[in-house]
Amino acid sequence: MKTLMKAAQITKYSKNLHAQINDISIPEIADNEVLVKVKAAAVNPLEMLTMRGSVKLIHDGEFPLTLGNELAGVIEKVGKAVTEFHVGDAIYTRLPLEKIGAFAEYAAIDAAAISPMPKNLSYVEAAAAPLAGLTAYQGLHEELEAQSGKSVFIPGGSGSFGQMAVPIAKAMGLHVIVSGSAEARERILEMGASQYLDYRTEDYVELLSNVDYVIDTLGPKEFDRELSIIKPGGKLLSLRTGPNKRFGKDRNFPRWKQMLFALAGAKYDRKAKKQNVEYRFIFVRSDGEQLKEVTKIIEDNNIVPAIHPAIFTIESVNEALKLVANGRPKGKVIVRF
Repeated sequence: MKTLMKAAQITKYSKNLHAQINDISIPEIADNEVLVKVKAAAVNPLEMLTMRGSVKLIHDGEFPLTLGNELAGVIEKVGKAVTEFHVGDAIYTRLPLEKIGAFAEYAAIDAAAISPMPKNLSYVEAAAAPLAGLTAYQGLHEELEAQSGKSVFIPGGSGSFGQMAVPIAKAMGLHVIVSGSAEARERILEMGASQYLDYRTEDYVELLSNVDYVIDTLGPKEFDRELSIIKPGGKLLSLRTGPNKRFGKDRNFPRWKQMLFALAGAKYDRKAKKQNVEYRFIFVRSDGEQLKEVTKIIEDNNIVPAIHPAIFTIESVNEALKLVANGRPKGKVIVRF
């Protein structure tokens, strides 16, 4: 068996988004881990944040750092303490924060972070699902604690996140409103949205009011507009705007980090409080049990993530990173092995 593998790594944080392709040792596994031969890994905007050092307060890796947060592959070896998974199983995962590294031929992964792959997806499609699926699941269940009968609005919800969030929200008994591109209207309505706004011709601020929850995928420039349509006592959850006091506290970060997060999010907290709205930020974590729930939702609704047509390999990973950073990919960008 070969002992070396290719991996896309960085040796320092930098504005220059360039990964090195290195030959490194295939990882040894601990008792609670499995060794996965990676078939496909998705490239996300999160990669840019990692490379620039923008998320190092939330999670700081050791250099050289292998990049990549989500993958699909086949189990090649199983640790002594792992009973639920076996050699040959097809799995997918959002890797644990403290041990990312999907852009490599093999990955050693805590068995608690993986789930059997959805039966309706190929490896390439499955690699595109865990991050969006878990973000939607954790956002709706844990952060919003969304209650049946209430309304949720997802601006910019026609992409990979909305594809996962809409059926999950629908299954929780929520009234789901989405804004996005005209092309996605039929698909999102079929998945269970009650109302769809074409962002080019319909301004949600004029059309919506008294919404219980907003899940923001667009970032800080939309913050005030989103806030203006939320009912007093409602919640605004952002995937993009940035951490705040509550985020630091909920995750039991050390005191100094909590203070930094509180400072960073102070203006958002202040604005939200004025409207009697609670502001929350989510940074998705790995969770194999939740991912199994996501798998059920994917299979039951036959959700197939949109994939960008160009094929990237580990050798062309920098082109893939560039496309995600600056281009307009037509779906998830995938590195195939």
